[in-house]
Amino acid sequence: MLRSLLLGAAAALTSVTCASSHVTLETREAPVGASYKAVMRVPHGCEGSPTTAIRIRIPPGVIGVKPMPKPVWQLNIVTGAYPKPFTLRGAKVTEGVTELSWSNGKLADTHYDEFIFASVLAEELESGKTIYFPVVQECERGVHRWIEIPKDGEDSPEPAPGLKLLPKR
Repeated sequence: MLRSLLLGAAAALTSVTCASSHVTLETREAPVGASYKAVMRVPHGCEGSPTTAIRIRIPPGVIGVKPMPKPVWQLNIVTGAYPKPFTLRGAKVTEGVTELSWSNGKLADTHYDEFIFASVLAEELESGKTIYFPVVQECERGVHRWIEIPKDGEDSPEPAPGLKLLPKR
């Protein structure tokens, strides 16, 4: 009996540890049409190897993106056309930031850091849906591709950070 309780507790602790080891968003819900500060949390490197780059794909409808520079890290901003026009502060926008990357840094596997950008969640987005921010984490040795989009509530080994869209306030 005690053995099965200990095994169950160990399994629960392992699942909590695995869930917290992903790159995640600090705030996982936000209303459509509002400003959104994305704080991408990076809790570790790649199996002991330091993180040297983080790339984030910005999903359609996340507009007006302004990344926060980080000392030492090189910031790269990729812009392009949106799949459809969105409204930003009353004006239609057809292009903007589609990807952000911070590179040439060194985040030890034993350290934690955050990569931040400000944005607006377009009014055209549908509340009740979840949008995903695929992230590639490069390390001195190895890579984690946090790019998997969950299907029907299933867990995946390297899920993309998700943001649930709430109704407009």
